[in-house]
Amino acid sequence: MTATETREDAEVKRAPAPLRLWRGSTLLRHLFWSALGLLAFYFLSISLDAFDNLQLAQICYMAIATAGLTVLSGLSGQISLGHGAFVAVGAYSAALLLEHLQWPLWTVLIAATVITGLLGALVGVAAARLRGPYLAGATLALAVGLPSLADYHGLRDVLGGANGLIVTPQPPPLSLGESFPLERWQAWIGGLCLVIVLFLLANLARSRLGRNMRFVREDEDAAALSGVHVARTQVLAFCVSAGCAGLAGGLFAMVNNLAAPGAFTLTLSLSLLTAAVLGGLGSLAGAVYGAVLVTLLPNWSTNFAQSAQLPQAIQSNIPLVLYGLVLILVIVLFPGGIQSGVRRLARLLRPSRRPTTTVMERR
Repeated sequence: MTATETREDAEVKRAPAPLRLWRGSTLLRHLFWSALGLLAFYFLSISLDAFDNLQLAQICYMAIATAGLTVLSGLSGQISLGHGAFVAVGAYSAALLLEHLQWPLWTVLIAATVITGLLGALVGVAAARLRGPYLAGATLALAVGLPSLADYHGLRDVLGGANGLIVTPQPPPLSLGESFPLERWQAWIGGLCLVIVLFLLANLARSRLGRNMRFVREDEDAAALSGVHVARTQVLAFCVSAGCAGLAGGLFAMVNNLAAPGAFTLTLSLSLLTAAVLGGLGSLAGAVYGAVLVTLLPNWSTNFAQSAQLPQAIQSNIPLVLYGLVLILVIVLFPGGIQSGVRRLARLLRPSRRPTTTVMERR
């Protein structure tokens, strides 16, 4: 053991080969957690009724879009207030492909991801020249203007105008049985897509591109001097993030059987950003926590207001009040988001270890 080697380093070297492989392979750990996540999702979905499975599917596409926004804002440091526009592009792409070309569902979802990712690359080229509030303002204009194109005179016949496009539900495979619930099948598709996206993004964050994104986020000048192509890195971050939003849009059209401008207002973009901040900006697990809160909290607050038999004028405002209270509580108690609170709790519950000392310190 060298003078600078710690006791933990020596323990790792003396550990069996499978344990050394586990500790040294990020890909292996991500595969393990992905398989565990799929298994947990399966048991959760079969224990829920049709309505709860529908909500589970909604959480999945919200979590996918939030995870993409987490990569853009948390990892790369670019602020976007217009991710709802990318979700709209994915939803309309999926709706058009399903209704006019009758492509298989998985092909449609991949195509929606690619189409929206390419659009994100184009937006990223322009965004790479903007910083701070200018970038936020540009993406905000995108969120407001892009969905309204569906009601444009030249595109009204293709995109359905203000009423949007109706998407025919894709039935479950006959191998699952004729009585298999459609909502559970949609939840399974959403859950599989979510796990795949989290797996890919987790590996991206640990890759060279992910390190470059963090470097650009911290100091663009230092990153450029170190040989990192700043503009290319920012464009790739926009492309990846938009692709995730496009996949979420395709799942949105599949689950809700609709792609309409009214579903992709500025509120959606702000909800995605709120979910990312609540869960912990830069944390993929936090993206899931935030998506759960943003999806379920309005329904919970509405049910609470109705069960309390409050006047109608108060019932309509209860969801907004509770939404604001939860947002304030999370920010005050966990400034780094819910995931930071989970990590803090894990450190408190973890058994304390004796501090490691080097050979030179013991001498």
